[in-house]
Amino acid sequence: MPLADHLRELRNRLMKSVLAVLVVTVVAMIYYKQIADFLMHPVRESVGCTKGFGEAAKEGETCAEITINGLIAPFTIMLKVALTTGVVIASPVWLYQLWGFLAPGLHKHEKRYARSFVAAGVPLFLAGACLAYVLLPKAAKTLLDFSPEGAGNLIPLDDFLDIVTRLVIVFGLAFELPLLLVLLNFGGILTGKRLLGWWRGMVVGITVFAAVATPTGDPLTMCALAAPIVLLYFGAVAICLFNDRRRGRANPYAGLDDDEAAPLDHTPETVGASESLPGPRSVTEPGAGNGTDEGGSANRNGYDDVT
Repeated sequence: MPLADHLRELRNRLMKSVLAVLVVTVVAMIYYKQIADFLMHPVRESVGCTKGFGEAAKEGETCAEITINGLIAPFTIMLKVALTTGVVIASPVWLYQLWGFLAPGLHKHEKRYARSFVAAGVPLFLAGACLAYVLLPKAAKTLLDFSPEGAGNLIPLDDFLDIVTRLVIVFGLAFELPLLLVLLNFGGILTGKRLLGWWRGMVVGITVFAAVATPTGDPLTMCALAAPIVLLYFGAVAICLFNDRRRGRANPYAGLDDDEAAPLDHTPETVGASESLPGPRSVTEPGAGNGTDEGGSANRNGYDDVT
């Protein structure tokens, strides 16, 4: 398609994705308090104060209270909770729209992977989000253990939700890396052998990404994000190697490079005997009407001098 049509297609796909997120966000606003309680419950159970906040601090108990500061804070917190819920719950829609925008550039036999992309992408994203939800109480407990004895901890709810949102999005998108590698392999862009040769750099890159992307910055959360992605990476490499082997059996030229010249056959061929042309005919006198053409040129074997 022309560039304008591609931009129009991208606009339509984005509008559908945004509309799906907005619909889920509006529904999440209605159940905002239940969702916020669901998000805070594991942390309250892990680091919440069993006694009064002041008494716990005096006795040296490491605990925290989740608070809201400001008059407008409850409204902004509601928007954060609802929007995060909309992005997570509407992930099947915007993942499918993303694939729908890329699918026209593929061959017909490659478009059948659309449903497989969504079917694998949504569980991976949700698995990353669930892992972030499970690890958040342990990360909070680890971080609060650094508090001095007798000091109390107040956790603003808006800051807490920012951490939850970043963890959910980072873990969810990071779990999509193996799916992206498999798609590049199925599209013929990357081979499994090349991906396997990159394993050292990929492990280091995943570790650095986990250290930078995790909002808490503690080693527990960083390792909890890096370890599953590394395992999923090697799983994706295994799938790519299997696909390359299957493709090689179906295509006898799969092992040749694109710029590799085809082998030439230098065996000499037997040349048969040549056919001799008949000898020249005698040329009659000019004007006799037989041996010359209309321009007066000689005619030999039916061909004039020019021929």
